[in-house]
Amino acid sequence: GSLERRRCLYLRTGRACCQMVEVLLAALILVCSSVSCGSAGGYTGLPALGGVYYYQYGGAYSGFSGADGERAQQLDQRFYLLKLPIARAAMAVGGCLLVFPCVLILVGVLRVPWHFPAWLLIECTLYIVIAVGTVPALYYFLHSLLSVYNSSVCKEREQLYQSKGYQGFWCSLHGAEIAAGLLGCMAAMAYLLSAGLAVRDYRTVHEQKQKPLQL
Repeated sequence: GSLERRRCLYLRTGRACCQMVEVLLAALILVCSSVSCGSAGGYTGLPALGGVYYYQYGGAYSGFSGADGERAQQLDQRFYLLKLPIARAAMAVGGCLLVFPCVLILVGVLRVPWHFPAWLLIECTLYIVIAVGTVPALYYFLHSLLSVYNSSVCKEREQLYQSKGYQGFWCSLHGAEIAAGLLGCMAAMAYLLSAGLAVRDYRTVHEQKQKPLQL
């Protein structure tokens, strides 16, 4: 009935549209973080951890033999374990950022801000805190990755693969990691925009609730 129509109307508001964009950005951050953990220059996982090796030149360590093959496997394992905590932290943050706007969309559909206008100020505060917190989080993410790529493990791994003619194992940020950083910046701007929209909607709700009293 009319109640259902009023709830659906929220999905057409600017605040709801911005929140849906935040959901999309968070999902992309989550995907890019998982790619950062499981793929770097042709690498897709470790047999010991449930994954498989696959290299575009024809199988795992096809160009290696004897001690070189064992050393390559050891370096891959150490490199993977160095990146794993960073990727897990990024995925956890991406998951939280995915849940947060989904909850706010549900709150908006249930018309909680109309019955409790102060919620919009709380929402605005949360958005500002998250937007500000995104900056040091991005710095930590990129700084930690660069520390891994500048480590002796990565350098030795790069030289070993290059000596066998393998390409794509460079010690530098790859596309998914750069994309995660850019998406994080875009998400921070979306949060600031949502904070502004929450303040605007608070004023609108407050004015509409005052009209019956004035009459």
